[in-house]
Order: sequence, then structure tokens, then C-alpha cells
Amino acid sequence: MRESTLERRLVREVERIGGRAPKWVSPGNRGVPDRIVILPGGRVAFVEMKAPGKPLAPLQVRWAKILSGLGHRVYRIDSDESIDRFIAEVTRNGVQIP
Repeated sequence: MRESTLERRLVREVERIGGRAPKWVSPGNRGVPDRIVILPGGRVAFVEMKAPGKPLAPLQVRWAKILSGLGHRVYRIDSDESIDRFIAEVTRNGVQIP
């Protein structure tokens, strides 16, 4: 499965639970996660999309550590199953499904 196909599905699923998942582009900051996921209740998560089985690049690992160190949740998504786990986790933690 292609990364772009997974990314479209993630955006749809996040919107289904009342959130938004805009693309994050940060000039001069290579390696930032692909998506900022803005959830109901004032919660934010960061998602790095990958083709199935592909690891994070070193700069992506660095950004994941920085964001995690600041108290944010950072996810690597590379399959339909990882999208399902992500949605289950954020809905289990207080997000109301419309």
C-alpha cells in the first residue's frame, strides 16, 4: 500500500471523529512530522506517515524526540492497522465521536 493512500485514509478517519489533520510544512525544519492532528478537547498529536515497513529517517527521529520531550504524542503510521490503533487510542482518551 502506498503512503499517500494511507495518508488520505488517516485524514478521513480523523475528520470522522471531529478533528483535523493538516499537512505540516515547516521551512528550514527538515524532518518534522507529516501531519499535525488537531483533536476535539484541545488535544494535538503529530503523525509521521511511512510506506509499510519503512523506518523513520534520523531527522524524523530527532523531531519525534523533541516533540515527545515537550509532552506531545508522536505517532509513526505505516498501515491500515496503525491508523485503526491511532484512532482507537485518541478516542479512548476522551475524544467524543460525533
